[in-house]
Amino acid sequence: MKPFVLTIIAFALLMCLISCKEKNEDISTSVNKNGAIETSVEVKHLDEQHDLLITTHRVWVKNELSKAFIYQDTVPSLGKTFAEAENSEGETKNVWINKAYEIFITVK
Repeated sequence: MKPFVLTIIAFALLMCLISCKEKNEDISTSVNKNGAIETSVEVKHLDEQHDLLITTHRVWVKNELSKAFIYQDTVPSLGKTFAEAENSEGETKNVWINKAYEIFITVK
């Protein structure tokens, strides 16, 4: 290939890489309350052996909350882990904290 063609291909590849900023279009800052189902998932630590899983579904129709469903269930605690914590003055120290569940949601 001619050097000019290689330069154009290299430039095109570079432009593609620059324009491919990592975007997560699935993250929304507001809910379309004209017609949507809003779901939130939360895990609260109850005690050393149990966590509370709270799932809330809100059904929005014509900008009004039509229904809300709240499900609660007790799940096993994952235990504790040793981690570094920082206070408002910037001082750090190692403390025991509750391990947190990772939450994955599949929408079909």
